[in-house]
Amino acid sequence: MVMNSEKLIFVTNDDGYQSKGFAAAIEVARKFGRVVAVAPERAQSGMSQAITMYNPVYLKKVRDEEGVEVYSLSGTPVDCAKMAFDYLFEGRIPDLVISGINHGSNAAVNVLYSGTMGAAIEGSFYGCPSVGLSVTSHDPDADFTAAVHYGEQIIRSVVEGGVPTPLCLNVNVPDIPFEEVRGVKVCRQTRGYWREEFYSRQDPHNRQYFWLTGGFCNAEPDAEDTDEWALAHGYVSVVPVQVDMTDYAKMDALNTVLKH
Repeated sequence: MVMNSEKLIFVTNDDGYQSKGFAAAIEVARKFGRVVAVAPERAQSGMSQAITMYNPVYLKKVRDEEGVEVYSLSGTPVDCAKMAFDYLFEGRIPDLVISGINHGSNAAVNVLYSGTMGAAIEGSFYGCPSVGLSVTSHDPDADFTAAVHYGEQIIRSVVEGGVPTPLCLNVNVPDIPFEEVRGVKVCRQTRGYWREEFYSRQDPHNRQYFWLTGGFCNAEPDAEDTDEWALAHGYVSVVPVQVDMTDYAKMDALNTVLKH
């Protein structure tokens, strides 16, 4: 791949290269420079940081025009990021990573499950600003007007404002009409958890199978500084994400008990 001095923007997602949100993310990225996009050939939601280790992956160019190259990959979102950074870019680190625009919220604990955020976090490992963009709608034909507008606004402010890198942002946009969005809130991740339910069925061969469903339990519904609160009240939530999962508050207690 031949590169020039133009800014290089990498785009990926977890809904697949044919999703409407992916096309919207590419349009946002084009405002900032040359775009190279790699997305899974099929939906890979919930893959988090998963990588493909025991099977080959297949890369296919599906679009090539002035300023935009798009590829599909038979792997996970993080596979897509690794393929771009370690193969397509030939050692060059892009100026920006955009992952999304995801169909469905990645607020609260969803950030740990999300393939969209997995790819954004992977991009931040290479030292460039990375932004995961999501809309709180699973509709394949969701309205991305607000996500495109605020996504571009947030990215431009961060890039031009000189926020230190590595940087990874988890941006979620409420599924409401553009004119009803009340603005942007920088907030923290909501404490909460998922409680799953499994629906059991029998296939034609009399084998039992299951469908997974469930609901999110907000452990702090009245806290006004969280992403879930912001989204519920019409704001775009912006959460800076870090990967150090050390529970520093427990270290002194552990040191005390483990000395005995």
